[in-house]
Amino acid sequence: MTVLAMLIALGVVISPILRVEGMCPMAHFINIVCSVFLGPWYSLLCATLIGIIRMATMGIPPLALTGAVFGAFLSGVFYRLSKGKIICAVIGEVIGTGIIGAIVSYPVMTFLWGKEGLSWMFYVPSFICGTLIGGSIAYVFLRKMASNGMLTKLQVKLNAKGYTDKSTVLSDALTIAAFGGILFVVIKLASGVFELTTPMRVPQMKDGT
Repeated sequence: MTVLAMLIALGVVISPILRVEGMCPMAHFINIVCSVFLGPWYSLLCATLIGIIRMATMGIPPLALTGAVFGAFLSGVFYRLSKGKIICAVIGEVIGTGIIGAIVSYPVMTFLWGKEGLSWMFYVPSFICGTLIGGSIAYVFLRKMASNGMLTKLQVKLNAKGYTDKSTVLSDALTIAAFGGILFVVIKLASGVFELTTPMRVPQMKDGT
């Protein structure tokens, strides 16, 4: 719980770094690190608490939650399913936040926050960009810890599942490049077929109804 509290505090403090609306790279850094250190459920809790604190103290819109919780959980799940591959934790964050979180953000910001001119794919580019930046920082950080054995030792001390990632940096780089290319093609095709980039208007109530 001490490590979780430290990550929550760190996440709140460093979240303004490189932040614009719809892109918060350091939040994704914390998500991935927490997923690898503690697992998916603690990472979900960490992201939720950071989001609530940021909304309450910094006036951040609900993107603080929709742009964090899905990626945090999937990052931990992918890391566990891959038996400890750090690159899979990064991919889980990209999918969870860059796609799922971005799409969920549309109805939340439109119907709950009242923001107009949005579409289903409006937040996808900025969310993916943010996850790639934060994910790259987390990957370098965790890779360094794994190379000298500190990561496994820390996981053991935290009573979390420890793994040995034997993949190379080159193979991981090729994996994320291929994944990014496939993701780009899928998003472009889906946007064209389903017209997901067309802004939708919020229905307004007429007087007397």
